[in-house]
Amino acid sequence: MTSRPLTALDPQAQLIVRGDRVVSVPEDIRRRFQPGDSLVYAEAVDELLLIPASEKQGVERAVSGALAAFEQMRRVGPQQTNQFYLEFARRLEAPATWGAIAEANRADVEDAKRRGRSTTRLVASERMRQGMIEGLRGWQALGSSRGRVLETVQHAGWAVDLVAAELGVVAFVFEGRPNVLADATGVLSGGNTVVFRIGRDAARTARTILEVALVPALLGAGLPEQAVCLLDSSEHAAGWALFSERRLSLAVARGSGRSVALLGSLARQAGVPVSLHGTGGAWLMVSERANEAELQRVVTASLDRKVCNTLNVCCLPRSQAQRFVPAFLRGLAEAGAARSQSFKLHVVGGSETRSLAASAGAGQALGDLFDKRVSVVRAEGSVDEAQAEWMQEQELGREWEWEDTPEVSLMLVDGLDHASQLFNTHSPQFVASLLSPDREEQNRFFSAVNAPFVGDDHTRWVDGQVALSRPELGLSNWQHGRLLARGGVLSGDGIYTIRTRARRS
Repeated sequence: MTSRPLTALDPQAQLIVRGDRVVSVPEDIRRRFQPGDSLVYAEAVDELLLIPASEKQGVERAVSGALAAFEQMRRVGPQQTNQFYLEFARRLEAPATWGAIAEANRADVEDAKRRGRSTTRLVASERMRQGMIEGLRGWQALGSSRGRVLETVQHAGWAVDLVAAELGVVAFVFEGRPNVLADATGVLSGGNTVVFRIGRDAARTARTILEVALVPALLGAGLPEQAVCLLDSSEHAAGWALFSERRLSLAVARGSGRSVALLGSLARQAGVPVSLHGTGGAWLMVSERANEAELQRVVTASLDRKVCNTLNVCCLPRSQAQRFVPAFLRGLAEAGAARSQSFKLHVVGGSETRSLAASAGAGQALGDLFDKRVSVVRAEGSVDEAQAEWMQEQELGREWEWEDTPEVSLMLVDGLDHASQLFNTHSPQFVASLLSPDREEQNRFFSAVNAPFVGDDHTRWVDGQVALSRPELGLSNWQHGRLLARGGVLSGDGIYTIRTRARRS
C-alpha cells in the first residue's frame, strides 16, 4: 500500500471515519483547503476540522523547541527552578511590571466586551495578581517531585525503588484566564516543559506576562527560554494542531464544555494522554433536617463569582418547601446585592412546584418572580428578562455562564435519594454538597453521588489552592468517566512518570 499527500479536494469528497462511517467534506472546507493543510475528524463533536499548514508548522516549531528545552531541563537542579518561581513572583509584585500587564489586560477586556464575550475570568484584578504570586511561591515551597522515592520494595540482599521522574512536554489550551499562565509553570519543578495556546480574549495579557515577567525570570534562573512556549495565534486551529501533536506527553484543556470535548477527542485520537477541565457547575442538596439560616449562608457563599465550582443547581426537599424556599431566595438576593445586581432563577416545573408558586407563603415569594422583570447582566450586555422562568428536568445539566447576575436552577425533590439520582443522571458529575447535620446522612450521600468532589457546606472550596494548598492546573469532572490513578485536582507536582530502579542493599 502506498500513500501520497492530499493536494486538493473534489466537490463530492467524502472521508471514511472510525472505520464504519462516511463524512462529506463541507463546501467551506473544500474551498479553503490548500496543499499542506490537514483534515481531522473530531469524533466527540462529530465535526470535520481544517488545520492550515501554517498552524501545523507553528506547532511543530514550538513542540520541537520545548523538546530541546526538556533535554536541557534534565541538567537543571531544584535551586534553579526555585529561583525562577521567586523571580517570577517578584516581577509580578513590581508596580511597573504589573502596570504593563494591567494595561494589556484592559485592552483585552475592552475588545472582549465589544465582541460580546464573557470577561468574568479575564480581568487581571488585584485578587488574581495575588493568587498568581501566592501560587508561584507555593511551587517554590513544595519543591520538586523529580527524584522522589515513592515506594521501596525490599528483597533479600537487594531492593527496588519507584522513583518519580520528569514526564516531557505538556500542552495547555485555555480560554480567557491569564492566571493559568503562571499556575501551569508548576510543571517546570518536575523537569517538564510547556507549550501554551491561549484564546484571543487574553492574548495581549498572556504575551505581556511572557515578555515582562516569565521569560526574564527563566533567563535569570538559567532555565532554557523555550521551557515555556506560547503559540502566538488567535486561531482555534492552533489548538487543534497542538492537541494532534503526537510528541506531547500530556495535553491539558480548560474552557467551555464543547471546545474541551473537541480538544480531548483530538488528543485521544492522536494517542496523547489528556486531562480535560470543561463543564462545571456545582449542585447543592438540602436535607429535611437542615437549618434555614445555614441554607441562606451557603447559597450566598457559593455565588460570590462565576467559576466552575459556583452553585448551579439547588435541590430542596418538597416536604419542606414552605420553610426552605424563602431562605434560598434570601441567599440568592444577598449574592446578587453583593454585586449590585439582582438574580436569575430557573425552576423545574412539575405540577406541585407550579402549585407552590401560586400559593401563599413561600410559594407567593417564588410566584412573584415569574412576573417580575429585572436587568440581567450577560456577556453581551444588560438584558431585560423575567426574574424566574420554568425549565424542564432534562435541562438540569446546563451550566449557567452568568456574568454579573447570579443565575441558578431550582428543583423540588422527594428526598436525598431522588436528588442523588438527578445529580448522577443530569449533572457533569463534578461538585456535590449536602447541607445536613446528620453524619449518617452525609455518609450515605457520599456513597450515592458519582462525584469527585463532595462537601457539606458551600461549593467554592473546590479549588486546588484553597483545599490542598497547591496551585491547580484544572479540576476534572467525571462526565467522561473516572480518572486513572489521580484525583480530580491536576497540579504541577502531579505530572510525572515513574522509573523503577534496582539496587543492592
